[in-house]
Amino acid sequence: MDAIDQRIVSCLVTDARSSYAEIGNAVGLSAPAVKRRVDKLLDLGVLRGFTAVVDPEALGWGTEAFVEVHCKGNIPPTEIRGRLEPLPEVVAAYTVSGAADAIVHLRAANIHHLETVLERLRGLDIVDRTISTVVLSTLLDRPPTPEH
Repeated sequence: MDAIDQRIVSCLVTDARSSYAEIGNAVGLSAPAVKRRVDKLLDLGVLRGFTAVVDPEALGWGTEAFVEVHCKGNIPPTEIRGRLEPLPEVVAAYTVSGAADAIVHLRAANIHHLETVLERLRGLDIVDRTISTVVLSTLLDRPPTPEH
């Protein structure tokens, strides 16, 4: 990925609806040249797709928490993922260093819904215990940029 590719990705992160011509004007290429580079970036997996950025609170999912998940025994990450995937409130999950086996990011409609989700999470047969932290406000939430 060269500097022009990085600038193309920056344009798409800023506004994924930008036309190839608009991006070309910003990076000094023709629209067909930008399309070829975007196709290459998709093939390489640098770009994984294009999507709308949605405000979860506007959709009624304004309560969120991060949960440390401590498993019973030595559970492989693929099994942890398999148990978490059916829970629609799990928006992300990560293996981590430290005492926890995983950190899970949950979104729910309200505190009651969050409590119900936590009960379902704790009810999984692989889970020994959880430690939850409810998010009060978001201080910073930015997409990755190729310059960093």
